[in-house]
Amino acid sequence: MSDDRPTGGAHRASTRLMSTLVILLGVAMLVTTVVRSGVGLTYGIVLGVLFVAAGAGRLWASRRGV
Repeated sequence: MSDDRPTGGAHRASTRLMSTLVILLGVAMLVTTVVRSGVGLTYGIVLGVLFVAAGAGRLWASRRGV
């Protein structure tokens, strides 16, 4: 059986959309953590940076075709 399906334009678009949303979520976590500047400042910063890094890494990988 040959696999004659399209190359996945919808999959690529949804991956980029979700990656962008994860980046935005990380940025929102960073902003709210800095604005509140209360207890848990370190956790909010670390998680925000990790979310931004994960989203950016996935976006970078999808553009490279990995």
